[in-house]
Amino acid sequence: MENKIKPIAIYLPQFHPIPENDEWWGEGFTEWTNVKKAKPLFKNHNQPVIPGELGYYDLLKTEGIQQKQAELAKENGIYGFIYYQYWFGDGKMLLEKPAENMLENKDIDLPFCFCWANETWRGIWHGIDDVKKILAEQKYLGKEDYTNYFNYILPFFKDDRYIKIDNKPFFVIYDPVAVPQEFMEIFEKLAKENGFDGIYFVASNRSGNHIDYAAKNFDAKISGDYNMLLNEELDDSRIIKLKNLIKEKLIGKKSIRKIDYAKFFKSLVYTNSNVETYPMLLPNWDNSPRSREKGFLFTNSSPENFAHEVKKAVTFANNNLDKNKFVIIKSWNEWAEGNHIEPCQKWGDAFLKVIKENQK
Repeated sequence: MENKIKPIAIYLPQFHPIPENDEWWGEGFTEWTNVKKAKPLFKNHNQPVIPGELGYYDLLKTEGIQQKQAELAKENGIYGFIYYQYWFGDGKMLLEKPAENMLENKDIDLPFCFCWANETWRGIWHGIDDVKKILAEQKYLGKEDYTNYFNYILPFFKDDRYIKIDNKPFFVIYDPVAVPQEFMEIFEKLAKENGFDGIYFVASNRSGNHIDYAAKNFDAKISGDYNMLLNEELDDSRIIKLKNLIKEKLIGKKSIRKIDYAKFFKSLVYTNSNVETYPMLLPNWDNSPRSREKGFLFTNSSPENFAHEVKKAVTFANNNLDKNKFVIIKSWNEWAEGNHIEPCQKWGDAFLKVIKENQK
């Protein structure tokens, strides 16, 4: 089993109402709110995207939903979920209940770990016009606060389902540049005091592969090649954007930025950082449900095109990783950004089947 490819999918818990979202976006807001109200912005634009067999679930109210998700994932070769976790400092958390319910329910039989999404929530997160508006500020408050966070997360680390490498809990940090070194030192120390051999720190894909992650005490990195290539692509499209802006003024209509999926990913080459590097897969991207014309999307996303990328990631993992052959999938259920492998009405479970069929 050690040499087997292990796909891990990022898991978004934004599928139940919370008071903060009610205040910011209106009563009952969840990820589905934007998904349902999405409109096609051009001919053949696949919006709104409609969920498949699991429907418009509520993670706190739909009976057995997390168990059904875990079973569906497991049936299709998904090794585990990476739950986004939102700890803003001073005990402030958001969207923590699905993970807490999962911890209590041992029938949800799927390995898991956390990605600390250490980022300030701003208005742009859901396409609000005031993009600078701060909704929830990420704070780094020092030893006492980091200790409180560790104590909160410790029961999860101790759970048999929590993913561990050499007796170290697998813990992803979304913004590896912003995280204070003191935070990592305290987590490492407390982990050892509680029977672990430390923390297996993993930097997210947000930054490129050129940073000295080893010096910051990271053990691994989710490939940042996608982000680097995307930045280049968007920079190169500035002239096109200017032409589009001129055209928009003439026709009085805005147009979202479009990138061809097959062409973009054909030029994506995975490279190593100075720590163990895991390739990252995207089935698609279309954040127009959140950002409307301000965002961007991939055209020509399909299970067939995704299959080429799965094979590329598997080859990289087999050639560069000895035993921890993780392939990171972004994401299981980020519906309002279009990057989900959870079944939808258009494709059914075809994206999941691609993963299942390409794990050698």
